Amino acid sequence: MELTQYNEPPSNKDADPALGFLTRKETEVKLPRPTRVKNKTPAPLQITAEQILREARERQEAEIRPPKQKITDAEELAEYRLRKRKEYEDLIRRVRWNTSVWVKYAQWEESQKDFPRARSIWERALEVDYTNATLWLKYTEMEMKNKFVNHARNVWDRAVSLLPRIDQLWYKYIHMEEMLGNIAGARQVFERWMTWEPDHHGWAAYIKFELRYGEIERARSIYDRYVECHPGDKAWIRYAKFEVKNGDISRARQCYERAMEQLGEDGQTEELFVAFAQFEERCKEPERARVIYKYALDHIPKGKAETLYQKFVQFEKQYGDREGIENVVVGKKRFQYEEEVKKNPLNYDSWFDYARLEESVGDKEKVREVYERAIANIPPAEQKRYWQRYIYLWINYALYEELEAEDYDRTRDVFKACLSIIPHSKFTFSKIWIMAAQFEIRQKDLKAARTILGNAIGRAPKDKIFKTYIEIELQLGNINRCRTLYEKYLEWSPANCYAWSKYAELERSLGETERGRSIFEIAIAQPLLDMPELLWKGYIEFEISEGEHDRTRQLYERLLDRTKHLKVWVSYAKFEAAVQLEEEARADEEGREPDMAKAAEQAEERARRTRIAGTFN
Repeated sequence: MELTQYNEPPSNKDADPALGFLTRKETEVKLPRPTRVKNKTPAPLQITAEQILREARERQEAEIRPPKQKITDAEELAEYRLRKRKEYEDLIRRVRWNTSVWVKYAQWEESQKDFPRARSIWERALEVDYTNATLWLKYTEMEMKNKFVNHARNVWDRAVSLLPRIDQLWYKYIHMEEMLGNIAGARQVFERWMTWEPDHHGWAAYIKFELRYGEIERARSIYDRYVECHPGDKAWIRYAKFEVKNGDISRARQCYERAMEQLGEDGQTEELFVAFAQFEERCKEPERARVIYKYALDHIPKGKAETLYQKFVQFEKQYGDREGIENVVVGKKRFQYEEEVKKNPLNYDSWFDYARLEESVGDKEKVREVYERAIANIPPAEQKRYWQRYIYLWINYALYEELEAEDYDRTRDVFKACLSIIPHSKFTFSKIWIMAAQFEIRQKDLKAARTILGNAIGRAPKDKIFKTYIEIELQLGNINRCRTLYEKYLEWSPANCYAWSKYAELERSLGETERGRSIFEIAIAQPLLDMPELLWKGYIEFEISEGEHDRTRQLYERLLDRTKHLKVWVSYAKFEAAVQLEEEARADEEGREPDMAKAAEQAEERARRTRIAGTFN
């Protein structure tokens, strides 16, 4: 099998073959035919991968390393030093700002024990970049390693003078003096450092230094300067823990009390109160700790006191009674509800839960505060669907004042405020009007109840308001007022068949048949009705109940003039059948022969109507 290999030229058509590229001519290269393995049986001598790697390592040649230069006399040494210095100087001229080159150069001179030259290189490097702390650290390391203590002190002194804000330089300087046993010198360096007001770590290092040598009073004086330099909760807590560790409980308590006075309400933090309370708890003073916790919970914002609540709950579970534990649990729930209403003031469900929690506690002022805060969050849009949950806040508020607080004047004020805030020109809530009127009735102030319902009808009439008002007057026996209300009801909604039917039913119950019949006549004469079939049905039943069969037939005929619906025919036929049965039963009771001709005529008329009704089936 022959394989043909093509070497394509570059994209340039005029490529020169002398440059190693081929022209567009194709060059055929015949490759040897690959051999095929015919015998696939395992070899008698098996070779493992481990053996192959071992042999490869054994046959590997020795590592090629540059030959070591052996210097035998001073002349060769001078030549070697001259050559290396020239290399470093050339390199520095090229990369002057590269710190590592300076460091290597100086360290090489140090290895040659030429310390003046090494110092010269370090000084030259510092002239290039004296703000580089690494150069100062390497420089002093060289001096200390070779026991040039005074040189090292000079370098450290210059370093901390030029770069006083780099704490590592101060730490190294102090460590050197302490290792040399120069405690007074180390203290002096600390004092120089403290004038720059370092962070908490610097002051802590100074205090630990004094404590290592048993200088308690010096450490206490440093703490006094520390809390003045950093007037925060962290410094005061450390100061108090220092006093506790030294066994002076009264001084520790004074530290916390001084912190409270000097920091004020703005500087008092959750961590400070927790530390103070836990300190009193460890001192077996649970009452003092409880007072601290309660004071903290009253003065720290709810969003910043989550850990404080957890610690207080743990404290009460350990030291408190059942009432105290319940108060803590309520406080924790109160905190959760505060967070929820803070995130979304329009979440009325959270306000409901919050108010219910306060009602279970029984503090009237807090309950009223929650309700007042809740009702202050008026829905942003004047659309009824946004106001539905909001109105129930007012309802619950009014019910609480009436039933739980028994403050009837506040209940009346709540209803008035609620009715004044609703935009009645766009929508209203009949429930509020009715509840306000029923409250006045319970207070035996019928005039006020009528005033409320009258205002409701005048400002925002609704079916439910009319029905409730009519029912109240009907229970009181004020028939004329009921008639007046029905007239206003029908003036407002003349198409309301329910109102017409109830008005006529009222007159019938009073024995005013003609008035009831007149009302039905006026009703069916209306050009537009919402449910005319119910009105006609009521009128027909009215006449049937009065025993006016002829009038009933006339109504059916008038109704059939308006509609030919099947149900009307069926109802008409059933009425005639019922009338016939009634007449036959009456005739049997009187014991007389019925008028056969008249009966036959009526039966024929009924059969005709039944056949007509059957055609619609």
